[in-house]
Amino acid sequence: MTTDSWINETLYPDWGQRFLVKRELARVRSDFQDIVIFESFSHGRVMVLDGVIQITEADEFVYQEMLAHVPLLAHGAAENVLIIGAGDGGVLRRVLRHGSVKRAVMVEIDGEVIRLSKEFLPGIAGDAWTDPCAEVIVGDGIDYVKRAPDASFDAIIVDSTDPIGVGEVLFTDEFYQNCARILTSRGLVVNQCGVPAMQADELRDTSIRRRKFFPHVTAYVAAVPTYVGGFMTLGWAGKDASLTALPAETIRSRAEATGILGTTQYWTPEIHVGAFHLPPYIARHLRK
Repeated sequence: MTTDSWINETLYPDWGQRFLVKRELARVRSDFQDIVIFESFSHGRVMVLDGVIQITEADEFVYQEMLAHVPLLAHGAAENVLIIGAGDGGVLRRVLRHGSVKRAVMVEIDGEVIRLSKEFLPGIAGDAWTDPCAEVIVGDGIDYVKRAPDASFDAIIVDSTDPIGVGEVLFTDEFYQNCARILTSRGLVVNQCGVPAMQADELRDTSIRRRKFFPHVTAYVAAVPTYVGGFMTLGWAGKDASLTALPAETIRSRAEATGILGTTQYWTPEIHVGAFHLPPYIARHLRK
């Protein structure tokens, strides 16, 4: 329906953003959360979960490219990838761009997010839903990780909401312990850790938890306009510290071999390398 109303984000109690709604496309209460999808005047179609902006057509590429391409190009030979969350399919689509990937398992707890994304945001996932290498499961990612065999994945990508509500269990000791168990010897896990200017505790607390189970813990950054507050941090926990110190030439060579080089809108080999060089106001939250 056409409307002249505004949608106000409710992530922070005293600061936020709002969008003028051109047309509301869907408003659903699932078993887990409130879901709204609307068409904006400035950012294309937008998905909102429990009052928090999750994705917009205008800038989704920043977050999705950095969440998928950075870990997979750093690893260089990931065959089995686990994606937790990411119900819009954007991370799945980019993971499948990597020729080394033989199996991409995506576990999204809320089937309504997948259904609505397919209907109203089809361009984000593209043909990923029907790719023969993709296995899409509507289920609990925590339970999946708990039951998965040892050393069964090379990389885990967690695209969750903030550690409130349905996303809270993805930031626990038990979750990271199981991630370490099911990862191979060079395995790694990445996940969003919030905007440090407003959510410094997410990066700090998550890093403390991950250090209990991983020898190498760091983070890298991406500038996503609709994740207000400056840089978004993407937490990294891995078993091989050398993966985050590769030169741009190595990353470029891998990206060229897999066909990614020149196809991205945000990621480049230089941005990949530079993203791990954190401003001091962010780096201090990683200190032991």
